[in-house]
Amino acid sequence: MSRYRPREAPGSRFITPDGHARLKAELDRLWRVERPQVTQAVAEAAAQGDRSENAEYTYGKRRLREIDRRVRYLRQRLDGMVVVDRPPSDPARVYFGAWVTLECEDGRGLRVRIVGPDEFDVAPAYISMDAPLAKALLGKRLDDEVVVRAPEGERTYAIAGIEYR
Repeated sequence: MSRYRPREAPGSRFITPDGHARLKAELDRLWRVERPQVTQAVAEAAAQGDRSENAEYTYGKRRLREIDRRVRYLRQRLDGMVVVDRPPSDPARVYFGAWVTLECEDGRGLRVRIVGPDEFDVAPAYISMDAPLAKALLGKRLDDEVVVRAPEGERTYAIAGIEYR
């Protein structure tokens, strides 16, 4: 079995100002704080002698590779990002960054915000713009009905509100 893995599609390049600041802060913390600490720990472990049986050295080197991999990813990702910091020209339609209030078929309400794929894990109400629900909502207007195919079957939502903050 091969270790080759095809590259994943990078996802959408849009991000909110808060999401951009969070990714930059993570990059800064990894590069300026965590990496120097781990490098120092690896140097101290290497000075103890036999590296083949030195767990601190082995785990430190592994952590250093993880940090470097994440730093490379964040730098590449941040280079191509488009920060969306103002509402669209037509606020009556659903676009990136919108808070959308939906009404389910059974009358329950649902409120979601459409964000980039790098920030949907920040809050439970955030959904990635690459998600099926967000794709169905993009470009729709107030009172439009949206049908989304879910594993349990199709679900129908009515757009009850659109808000940009």
